[in-house]
Amino acid sequence: MSSKSHDLLYSLHDKPGTLASFTAAYQHMLASFVGIITPTLIIGATLSLQEYVPYLISMALFVSGVGTAIQTKRVGPFGSGLVAIQGTSFAFISALLLAGAKVKSDGGTAEDILAMLFGLTIAGAFVEILFSLFITRLKRIITPLTTGIVITSIGLSLINVGMTDLAGGFNAESFGSLSNLGIGVAVLLVIVFLNASANHWLRLSAIFIGMIIGTSYVALTQGMDFSHLATLPAIAVPTPFAFGIDFDINLFLPIALIYLFTAIETAGDLTANSLFCKEPVSGPLYLSRIRGGILGDGFNSILAGVFNTFPNTTFGQNNGVIQLTGIASRKVGFYVAGMFIFISFFPVVGGILKAIPKPVLGGATLVMFAMVAVGGLKLLASYALDRRSSLITACALGMAIGVMMVPEALDQLPLWLKNVLLSPVTSAGLTAVILDLTLPGAKKTTCTEDSPSATPQTKEESDNALPCFKQEKEA
Repeated sequence: MSSKSHDLLYSLHDKPGTLASFTAAYQHMLASFVGIITPTLIIGATLSLQEYVPYLISMALFVSGVGTAIQTKRVGPFGSGLVAIQGTSFAFISALLLAGAKVKSDGGTAEDILAMLFGLTIAGAFVEILFSLFITRLKRIITPLTTGIVITSIGLSLINVGMTDLAGGFNAESFGSLSNLGIGVAVLLVIVFLNASANHWLRLSAIFIGMIIGTSYVALTQGMDFSHLATLPAIAVPTPFAFGIDFDINLFLPIALIYLFTAIETAGDLTANSLFCKEPVSGPLYLSRIRGGILGDGFNSILAGVFNTFPNTTFGQNNGVIQLTGIASRKVGFYVAGMFIFISFFPVVGGILKAIPKPVLGGATLVMFAMVAVGGLKLLASYALDRRSSLITACALGMAIGVMMVPEALDQLPLWLKNVLLSPVTSAGLTAVILDLTLPGAKKTTCTEDSPSATPQTKEESDNALPCFKQEKEA
C-alpha cells in the first residue's frame, strides 16, 4: 500500500489484493456499462438495425475492454498509463445518425449503413491521432470556452433522441401515450432521486437501478418478448470488417470535426484523472500522458471500426469512482478490461439489453444527455463569461439549436457543407472557434483557482500546458 498520499488507499503503481481490485473494478464497470451500450441501442433503433443490435453491443463491450487495457498498460506511445476507461462516445451519435439516414434514403441496406458508419469511424480516428501530435500548438484554438460550447451542444443535440424514446420510440404505434410517458418520467424520477442520495453506492448505480425498475414494471404489467434470444448464437466471435467498409467524403467532415472536439474533452478527463490519482497535472510527464491518452483514443477508435462498433473515447464518470474507492491502481484497470471482454463473448447480454422498453431507455438517456449539456454549462461557467465570450456562446448555441429546429434552412447549400452544418455539434464548434479567433477583445485562457490544472511554474511547463478544464465529475 502506498504512503504517497493519505487520500489514496492504493496509488497508480500499487497492487491491491484480488478482492479489493475486483470490488473497485465492478464499480467502474457499473459506472460505465450503460454509457457504453446506450449509443449502440440508439443508433440501432433509429436506423432499423435491430437484428444486429446484440452483436453490435457485444463488439462495443469487446473494444471497450481492449481499449481500456491499452489505455491502462500504455503500449508504446498509445495510452495514458492511467485507469482510463474506454467506451462508445455519445458525441458522435447525431452525426452517425445523419450519415446512416443518408445511406438509408439512397436505398442502402442495413449492412450498407453499418459499412459506411464503420468506415467513417476508422477514417476519423486518424484525425484524432494526427491531432495528438500537435495538441499543445492548438491550445489557442481549442479553449475551455469552445470546448464548453461543444459539450453543451452534444447534450442538446441528443435530448431530442432521449425524449423520442421516452414517448415510445420512432414510429411507435403508441407514441406519446400516457403509459409511455408515465413509465419514462417514473424512470427519470427514480434516477434523479437516487442520484441525489447521500449513499455513494446508490448514486453510482442510479441509472442501472432505474432501468431495472422500469423494465421490471413493464415486464409485469405488459409483458416482454424474449423469443429472439433463442436465435442468438451462444458465443459472439469478434470478426474484423464483418459488414465490410465504405466511405463518403461528404459524410466524413462532420465526423472528423467531432473527433477534434472529443480529443480536447479527453484531455480534460485525463487531467482530472491525473489529479485524483495524485499524479502531475503539468510538465513533461503530464503532457506525455495527455498525448498518449488522445493517441490511444484514436487507435481504439480504429479498433472500433475494424471490430464493428462506433468511435471510442475516455469516460470521465470513472474519475468519481477513483475518488469514491481511493483506489487508483492500474491493476484495477486490467480487471475492468477483463470483465468487459468476458461479457462481450455472450450475445445473450446484448439480446436482453435490446429488449429494454423504449420509454425506460428514454427516461434514462434523457437524464444522461441533459447532464452532458449541464457539464458543458459548468465548464462555461468556470470560464467567467464576459460580454465577448457571452456573444460567442450565444451565437454558437443559437446555430446548434437553429439547425436542429429548422434543418431545411440548409437545403440550398453545397452537399458537403450541408452535411457538416446539419450536425449541431459541428455547427456550434465551428461557430465558436471562428468567432473566438476573429472577434476583438481579450481571450481568457487562465485557470480558475479550483481548476485541476496547476499553474505552470517554469517556461517549459508553460509551453507544455494545455487549456484548463474545470472538472466536477461525480460518481
